[in-house]
Amino acid sequence: MAYLKPTWLVKKFSSIMAGTNVAERLTVTGRVSGEPRQVAVTSVNLDGVKYLVSTRGESQWVKNIRANPNVTLTVKGESTAYVAAEVPVQERAPVIAAFRPVLGRLLVGRYFTKLPAAADHPTFALAPPPAR
Repeated sequence: MAYLKPTWLVKKFSSIMAGTNVAERLTVTGRVSGEPRQVAVTSVNLDGVKYLVSTRGESQWVKNIRANPNVTLTVKGESTAYVAAEVPVQERAPVIAAFRPVLGRLLVGRYFTKLPAAADHPTFALAPPPAR
């Protein structure tokens, strides 16, 4: 699976954004450490479903979700628990098409140029956890 490693500056910016109420913050469980890991993300809503798209490909948060799909998304200080389900490659195109304009051409356009295939961008649908 392809992956575009972030520069030091991008990692620092993402770390700062994940610690604020400005960006959406995804909390996943580390697959090795078992500790919570946070990353700034942008979700997109399409047909009433919230989605996450990995612009850089096979990132650590993607690997962590695959190991444990129970995640928390914090938006403006409000945290919501979800269960993430990976979208099959053949169903990703409409989600990616809705996602790209949300972040803008300058921010993520180069990622989609370097990783042009839908298979390069793991995509997850977020659903509320089952009621107990």
